[in-house]
Amino acid sequence: MRVLEAGAEALLLEVDSAEEVAALHAELLRRRDAGELGGVRDIVPAARTVLLDGVRDPRALGARIARWRVAPLSPADGPPPVTVPVRYEGPDLAEVAALWGVRPEEVAGIVGAITFRVAFCGFAPGFGYLTGLPARLHLPRRATPRTAVPAGSLALAGEYAGVYPRSSPGGWQLIGSTDAALWDPAREPAALFAPGVRVRFAQVAR
Repeated sequence: MRVLEAGAEALLLEVDSAEEVAALHAELLRRRDAGELGGVRDIVPAARTVLLDGVRDPRALGARIARWRVAPLSPADGPPPVTVPVRYEGPDLAEVAALWGVRPEEVAGIVGAITFRVAFCGFAPGFGYLTGLPARLHLPRRATPRTAVPAGSLALAGEYAGVYPRSSPGGWQLIGSTDAALWDPAREPAALFAPGVRVRFAQVAR
């Protein structure tokens, strides 16, 4: 872990993988809840970093954190997973199956057997970057992005899975769709996915 001061009251922690980000984020939340992080207001994970805001003494806290030994998370750590119903009918389903060396009808079982975890959020309100795909299932982005991906599309790219909360451009591989509301300002919390949340995708009839 690398500790970088990011301002008078901010601290940036850099690690080498999404799995390390998830473990570090969980440890920071636990220690903040235990009163060990002083006045830290926000803990914001990203692809390879975690930002702490509201740090009274960034240098002192950074020195403490540098001595931590953060245990990796197991797939079972955390509250029960959020289950998202999915129709596996995406336009890239056959291409993804070919890249994985399986039949299209097998993709639902492969994805459904994985417990994903929201590593961080971004791109659009309600969009979570979900980790958990084994390295053998990592996929390239599409050579030509789509100008409009339908809302509710379940997509894969690189090491991540994600669900588009609204129609937007995108270059991920589309394998299915859901009617689940990923972002609802009238709901508390508004986002269905938040960093650390575990997610399962359950196949439903088309």
